[in-house]
Amino acid sequence: MQINRHPTRRQWLCGSAAAVAGGLSFGRAGSLFAAPPAPAGVVSIAKCPSYDENLVAELGAMFDQIGGIATLVGGKTVTIKLNLTGSPSLRYGAYAPGVTHYVHPKLVGACCHLLGRAGARRIRLVESCWASADALEEYMLDAGWNLKALESAAPLVEFENTNALGQGKRYSRLKVPHGGYMYPAFDLNHAYEDTDVFMTMAKLKNHATCGVTLSLKNSFGTSPASIYGDDAGSEEPNESPRSGRGLVFHNGKRGPARCSPQELHPDTPRHGGYRVPRIVVDLVAARPIDLQIIDGIESVVGGEGPWIRGSKYVRPGVLIVGANPVSTDAVGAAVMGYDPRADRGTPPFRDCDNTMKLAEAVGIGTTDLARIDVRGVSIKDALCDYEAHWRGKA
Repeated sequence: MQINRHPTRRQWLCGSAAAVAGGLSFGRAGSLFAAPPAPAGVVSIAKCPSYDENLVAELGAMFDQIGGIATLVGGKTVTIKLNLTGSPSLRYGAYAPGVTHYVHPKLVGACCHLLGRAGARRIRLVESCWASADALEEYMLDAGWNLKALESAAPLVEFENTNALGQGKRYSRLKVPHGGYMYPAFDLNHAYEDTDVFMTMAKLKNHATCGVTLSLKNSFGTSPASIYGDDAGSEEPNESPRSGRGLVFHNGKRGPARCSPQELHPDTPRHGGYRVPRIVVDLVAARPIDLQIIDGIESVVGGEGPWIRGSKYVRPGVLIVGANPVSTDAVGAAVMGYDPRADRGTPPFRDCDNTMKLAEAVGIGTTDLARIDVRGVSIKDALCDYEAHWRGKA
């Protein structure tokens, strides 16, 4: 397997800053990370009752509220990690996936249009399709998406399934600046390095393993199953993956293909509620997220998809946009009725560690709502009590 081991300028700067600070990282619960003070981001909230609203106008106003996007994306390649978790065939009754557990194609199209209008040179839509290395376009068609509408939303829109090598010639090795809770580096599809701007489009929903899945957790899907999947090769990638990442990431019962960096501390708990939040933070640190969009117009409560028993449709009617993934997710969690600084044992983190607090501990962003500049609609006015909806008390 060919690997691009050269760090990006951002990674080099992060590593140099950590070295100058004399930072220590051991990757274990309770370890001391000498991280800089966690930055606070600007986050915009808007009420949006339907996907039939003028999403271009709504999303454009939100971009303006967080400072605009022209300087960020003008003349650049923008890669957008979508949330299309689970097979397109798995659905909540007659609901289309974009109405429930997928980000909605109309919102993706509106985002692409605005990026193109702001001068983005190229827009690349990516996702690691469930148990497949087939074309992302086929996956989208199976979900009922209109590809022509997406392709015409901006001058140049591309698609790539990042679950394997894809259209690249080699994997990109991205190092974790803080040394890593679980992994020191990851080998990812080229799309996550061959870009100027990295965005995520997530869904406002619960997660069976991590409590919530918002912009941070969406980066879990940047990892290719060819290397980190249950059926990954023992030595080299399996370029035709047909499984998820349960054995490697969730349960730690096997390692990734040996051509890639291995787990730092194999003596830590083999429990998804411990492992997955830390792996997510390591992935976000290795591939920072420049801009986040959380789709809460329609969604699900009680889990991340129809395979989670008890999960069901909910209609929060909100959109959230931000430029720091921890701050954006903290606001998202608060809109769901949760305390973004809650510890394990407190809903929604019933049996898991809080991904947001783990990210805050290594300096990615703050969970402190008092420090976050929330613009547009207030958290109180956008509130949708997910626990009440899940329990049938809303």
